[in-house]
Amino acid sequence: MNSKTVAQLLSQDVTLQDVSIKGWVRTFRANRFIALNDGSTINNIQCVVDFENFDEALLKRVTTGASLHVTGELVESQGKGQSVEIVVKTLEVLGDSDPETYPIQPKKHSFEFLRENAHLRTRTNTFSAVMRLRSSLSFAVHKYFNENGFNYMHTPIITGSDAEGAGEMFKVSNLDAKKPPLNEDGSVNYKEDFFGKETNLTVSGQLEAETYAMSLGKVYTFGPTFRAENSNTTRHLAEFWMIEPEVAFMDLAGNMDLAEDFMKSVLGYVLEHNKEDLEFLDKRLQDAEKKLPQAERSPMNLIEKIKFVVDNNFKRVSYTEAIDILKNSKPNKKKKFNYIITEWGADLQSEHERFLVEKHFKCPVILFDYPADIKAFYMRLNDDGKTVRAMDILFPGIGEMVGGSQREERLEVLKEKMKALDIPEEELWWYLDLRKYGTAVHSGFGLGFERLVMFATGMGNIRDVIPYPRTPQNAEF
Repeated sequence: MNSKTVAQLLSQDVTLQDVSIKGWVRTFRANRFIALNDGSTINNIQCVVDFENFDEALLKRVTTGASLHVTGELVESQGKGQSVEIVVKTLEVLGDSDPETYPIQPKKHSFEFLRENAHLRTRTNTFSAVMRLRSSLSFAVHKYFNENGFNYMHTPIITGSDAEGAGEMFKVSNLDAKKPPLNEDGSVNYKEDFFGKETNLTVSGQLEAETYAMSLGKVYTFGPTFRAENSNTTRHLAEFWMIEPEVAFMDLAGNMDLAEDFMKSVLGYVLEHNKEDLEFLDKRLQDAEKKLPQAERSPMNLIEKIKFVVDNNFKRVSYTEAIDILKNSKPNKKKKFNYIITEWGADLQSEHERFLVEKHFKCPVILFDYPADIKAFYMRLNDDGKTVRAMDILFPGIGEMVGGSQREERLEVLKEKMKALDIPEEELWWYLDLRKYGTAVHSGFGLGFERLVMFATGMGNIRDVIPYPRTPQNAEF
């Protein structure tokens, strides 16, 4: 008899058949009802034991966390809460679980406690749902790009430059930390290091992806990136995953079209394929929000928030127009914002972005044409000489979700921008080559995958949407 998954058994109409199932015990009530879960669904299957026909010593081993192999007859359930159940014929304990020491007991645990037991936290409903959603979103990303003619590209994890200026980087070296080789001026001689130069873990695969877009046309990366910022906020990780498409012959308008279509597609996928997990997480969030003061509660529940993105056209607004709206807004005039907007050129904060989405436009917003001074060197300069063809997509509850731009394709303009920022040409000679040999308009964007998972699951801390978070002073597991 082939073993079935819990998800398969619960979706079957046919009962009165012999079945075999393996899974972990969630609860064992009244020496009779075993709730078994195998990770295939948030739902458990109830296994009913006639304890008079089973050895007492065997039943004592049926504890929370133990793994079992059960065979029996699938029948219509007599009780509430499930449509079918298994009347147990044979019961084998595959792996015991000591109830005195097993950390994940059937009670409410704090997220902090579960982070300390991250190797077992997917045995809870919340984290099994979050990680199934993470898996589905990941599949949806690859599915979208595959169906739209993109080539998947693996960009280097070890890189020789911080071309983006995107923050602190982790050094990669195999020099003796206590006695590194030194130059005459006392600095470390990296020519004797493994790669013959100073190297770091990458902060982005974008620049390398651009090189491939300029020959393969449409490419995307989806891989790990690293930032060495000493930040302990609920939105920062030292290791996270980035999705970065790059497309040749595409301008900023095309980039906005692509990003909007992509976001709607991947979120639409989980609405269709992860209904039960989303309903569970939605209820979890609503229960948690009941404890908050009315003013702090979200105006939309989780599923409404996702549908808000999938069902609405994204409003496109220039940075300049957004600044005018914010300057004249009630919270700005009454000094309710933590960061008061006084002049053009200000870097927008999450509170401003959320105001535009949730209060002013009441739909997702794409801001474009940002001041050049607050954006990266590779973004294409507009004719006004003050703004660049950048765009950010803003979502409810979270603010910025996607950041992208049309890339600067003019060699001399790019050189000038690099010179102004003290970026040596020899460090990016290969990037400049793209502008020498068959340059063309091209664009792309970046999306932090964990931020997308936070949005789709309603989790408030980024450490709870990645299997093993890497943060300052924490590299456990």
